[in-house]
Amino acid sequence: MPELIIFVGLQGSGKTTYYREHFAATHLHVSKDLMPNVRDRDARQRQMIVQALTEGRSVAVDNTNPTPETRAPLIHLGHQLGAKVIAIWMETPVKMALARNAAREGKALVPKPAIFATLKRLKPPTAEEGFDEVRVVTA
Repeated sequence: MPELIIFVGLQGSGKTTYYREHFAATHLHVSKDLMPNVRDRDARQRQMIVQALTEGRSVAVDNTNPTPETRAPLIHLGHQLGAKVIAIWMETPVKMALARNAAREGKALVPKPAIFATLKRLKPPTAEEGFDEVRVVTA
């Protein structure tokens, strides 16, 4: 059974690094950050997920995914396509996320107000949302 992993966490919380260390060999990496010139990134993300899961390949969605409302369509899509849907909650202190972000360069550097805007909306994922499993990664 393929997996649909949905990362949840602030910018700079370590989502992409965790993906590289644990899933790069087995899961397609889907990130809106990698789609700077795509007009409808949600549609492109959905298309990539559908294609991979339909082919029996696992997927990791590497975005902030801060709210249950943001995550619900992904959870529904994963279940619809027969995947095990797993949340990975990057429980990273804000100071650490800000420090990691400050070390970034160019387009990878996220403006501080964007991180605080995500923080205001950020809600930890729960099994009640429909996840088959919720994993917590502490930094």
